[in-house]
Amino acid sequence: MAKIYFGTCSWKYDSWQGILYSPEARNNYLRAYSKTLDSVEIDQWFWSLFAADKVALPKPSVVKEYAESVPGHFKFTIKIPNSLTLTHFYRKRKDQPLESNPYFLSREIFDRFLDLLQPMHAQIGVLMFQFEYLNKQKMSSQIQFQEVFSDFIRPYRNQFNFGIEIRNPNYLNRSYFEFLNVNGLGHVFLQGYYMPDIFSVYSRFINYLSSPTVIRLHGPDRSDIEEKSRGIWNSILEPKDDDLNQLTRMIEEMRSRNLDVYINVNNHYEGSAPLTIERIQNRLGG
Repeated sequence: MAKIYFGTCSWKYDSWQGILYSPEARNNYLRAYSKTLDSVEIDQWFWSLFAADKVALPKPSVVKEYAESVPGHFKFTIKIPNSLTLTHFYRKRKDQPLESNPYFLSREIFDRFLDLLQPMHAQIGVLMFQFEYLNKQKMSSQIQFQEVFSDFIRPYRNQFNFGIEIRNPNYLNRSYFEFLNVNGLGHVFLQGYYMPDIFSVYSRFINYLSSPTVIRLHGPDRSDIEEKSRGIWNSILEPKDDDLNQLTRMIEEMRSRNLDVYINVNNHYEGSAPLTIERIQNRLGG
């Protein structure tokens, strides 16, 4: 039977006290979190590329702590380090020339990363590759991207569940979803960041989706909701009832198709990720 996992994007928020946490939970928020929700997104390891000779990967002590803080059925969805997904280094100014990232899709770095995650291997739900917008200077075409990634992932395909979040709206076409399907990759739906509405994408390509699929709920404008919240994420500030009603129907249809789904909610979506999850679960009947 298909499983629906609910989780938030990170969990280290003091303002969730009274929603998910008691004051005592501050000693280990993740342990307290896992008593209510069955999944969480780890995004902190994404920020890993700092210089041509400096790649930061997870600390073994932190991996061990996270794995030991949650029950066996709990699942992590983990963003792959950007040292693997950036084709070029970030530029401080737009007039700077592009500098190639020597670690882009490096199997050596990826093997090290997977090895460091060993204590939580059994609890990994999906490993997510998040790619930035790939213009022609960074990737000559969608076909090139698909060929390069297919070659990279081939030795790993049977080891974990993998998903791809792409930031190129023009990539979201039949060729792309066929590429995902052939390689056994899940699509990571992103609601926000000026990407196409997930419901229209879903309706066009539902027959190409594989299990598991990830749905990441983010807002389109971080600055607006950050100004409203002032860093306190304990209330619904920008309710998206129409979105949630459509999402409920989407989840129910995916479940009927026996697709496992991870719902990852960010505070920036409505103002409080745990409260958004509660609103979704209520629509699904608890």
